[in-house]
Amino acid sequence: MNQQRSLAALEQDPAVGQHEDVMVLNMGPSHPAMHGTVRMVLTLDGEIVVKCDPEIGYLHRGFAKQCEVATWTQVFPYTDRLNYVSPILNNLGYAHAVEQMLELELPARCNYVRTVMGEVSRICDHFTAIGAGALELGAMSAFLYAIEARDLIWDLVEEVTGARLTISYARIGGLKYDLTDDFEERWASIEPRLYETLKIVDQLATKNRVFMDRMEGTGAISAEDAISYGFTGPCLRSAGVAYDIRKDAPYFAYGEVDFEVPVGTKGDNYDRYLVRMAEVEQSIRIIRQCLRNMPDGAIMVDDPHVALPEKDVVYNSIEGMINHFKIIFEGIQVPAGEIYSATEAGNGELGFYIVSNGTGQPWRLRVRPPCFYMMGGIDRMLEGAMIADIIPTFDTINMIGGEIDR
Repeated sequence: MNQQRSLAALEQDPAVGQHEDVMVLNMGPSHPAMHGTVRMVLTLDGEIVVKCDPEIGYLHRGFAKQCEVATWTQVFPYTDRLNYVSPILNNLGYAHAVEQMLELELPARCNYVRTVMGEVSRICDHFTAIGAGALELGAMSAFLYAIEARDLIWDLVEEVTGARLTISYARIGGLKYDLTDDFEERWASIEPRLYETLKIVDQLATKNRVFMDRMEGTGAISAEDAISYGFTGPCLRSAGVAYDIRKDAPYFAYGEVDFEVPVGTKGDNYDRYLVRMAEVEQSIRIIRQCLRNMPDGAIMVDDPHVALPEKDVVYNSIEGMINHFKIIFEGIQVPAGEIYSATEAGNGELGFYIVSNGTGQPWRLRVRPPCFYMMGGIDRMLEGAMIADIIPTFDTINMIGGEIDR
């Protein structure tokens, strides 16, 4: 089993002295496991990582500046591209922040639908992370099963939102569409297959000796260090810290459903894998409760300053046309002030810091992406490990290039 070793232990290891000079190796950015733009400058003693200097690269889309020249509503397509595996969660996190500035109270049905679609998106994110992580360790079958399950979810997402990936589904004050009439039936047909996929992946990987040897004891981080670096989500919970914004500061319908927060004990790659597997089950549990208790009603606030009027009103009345025109061209007028709002995305705390000067455009908008902070601590997780341990560790962080854009 590859165990991570401290630098102090390395210095006392007689094997270290066999190499007169350390080797500096660039891993990435073209390496397929480095996701395109990431580079790790490694100082190696044989196959032992003595030092790791990660660079996130230049996948620079100018998210903040693009948002500052757009109306509040035009920001939604940019949030899609933060974490493009679970874009609904990005949409909802941004909408929630602006709605707090507007002091909007959403209809009950809207909150429930948001919770359902957010958890559907979380399942997509976790299956992608689990499957891709297994693939890069050679477990091709586990990857295919996980991606098949994700595709079933994406079919459902497409039916509700009209798109599979960059969906722009949320709206300030509500949602673009309600659930489809047959959503419950469609979900009832998918849910057993998701459980079956979890069972198959569990059989293929969880107790697989090769998988365990590559995952257990590697990429470990303590709870204290994880908190210090700003870790959140599965990476923090795997270290034993049960911090989940859905529980600690409930929003939407999370305060009205019962679910557990899975935690690990060692904070290693294996625990991060197990936490994500368990969180898929909890997401299914949340969706089932929301569908059972789904209230009737609107999915958009009844506020002409925020919600666009119906098309027949726009086409047949001057008041409706002017209302539509002002929201589209001038933007929703958000009161002057500032706010930091956080929601629980697939990889952890997704925060938006927003400053408004009282106009139809954000004066300042900054995103707090969960992956950025995990990349800040990856050197701590890798130094003292073997070079082969870099791949599973990088995978269990589930770094998404779009959201660490700086």
